[in-house]
Amino acid sequence: MRVVVAGSSGLIGTALVARLRQDGDDVLRLVRRAPQAPDERGWDPPAGRIDAGALDGVDAVVNLCGAGIGDKRWSQARKQVLLDSRVEPTEVLAAAVAEHRIPVLVNGSAVGYYGDTGVGPVDERHPAGEGFLAEMCAQWEAATEPARAGGARVALARTGLVLSPSGGLLGPLRPLFALGLGGRLASGKQYMPWIHLDDEIDALVFLLRNDISGPVNLTGPTPATNAEFTAAFGRVKHRPAVFTVPKIALRVALGELAGEILRNQHLVPKVLRDNGFQFAFDTVADALAAIESR
Repeated sequence: MRVVVAGSSGLIGTALVARLRQDGDDVLRLVRRAPQAPDERGWDPPAGRIDAGALDGVDAVVNLCGAGIGDKRWSQARKQVLLDSRVEPTEVLAAAVAEHRIPVLVNGSAVGYYGDTGVGPVDERHPAGEGFLAEMCAQWEAATEPARAGGARVALARTGLVLSPSGGLLGPLRPLFALGLGGRLASGKQYMPWIHLDDEIDALVFLLRNDISGPVNLTGPTPATNAEFTAAFGRVKHRPAVFTVPKIALRVALGELAGEILRNQHLVPKVLRDNGFQFAFDTVADALAAIESR
């Protein structure tokens, strides 16, 4: 399979490219600078340009573009960056997929689509929620419509909080837990839609190779609350996790982003399970233990 990957330099993109090549696929990476390697092709999303020939003979496109949600405190300008970095590249790729009659588009999205789900569990049939992330994800997904209208199979990968040995959710948490300063956020009762990086990559490959379209939750099979996650991480780090970060402290430190972090998202990966996907990590404790043992 010849696959083009946009957003290949991030945590998920890097791992996906490596996995596809391990499987024997031919992978091309779209880059926004001048191409410097044989597998790179240039593109400029704001200008709506992709290098001539970049999509010739391509069987599938994977779009993982998007600025980091938690990299900076939110302002109106930052929220516009987050939105534009997702919607604009998706519009360009969806149009190109339709024009070149590429049969498959696997497009990134996020569990932020659901907002606060309240009492769950809920699956992919749940409607869009409220708040900036929900509205952003809805626009992000809607931008794929030209590809679907052009005949492509479009899968929307609504990714949860990725657990990885490097980066992801655990990156900023490790130093705190190593010092014994880890703890739950507010009440800790809110569900966190986690997924191990290995399962994330396996799921993306699964979406490429199987006839699945529409929204797909890329989340672990056993939902966990923030308190359960905190306790499990404390155990694998052999450190107490007795502290509580008050809601007001989060709001002071993070501003509007704090409200998104504290949302309850009791999600289940119904589409993956219904299609026979096998998770390597059933519980958040299994995932954390495997990561910290590496």
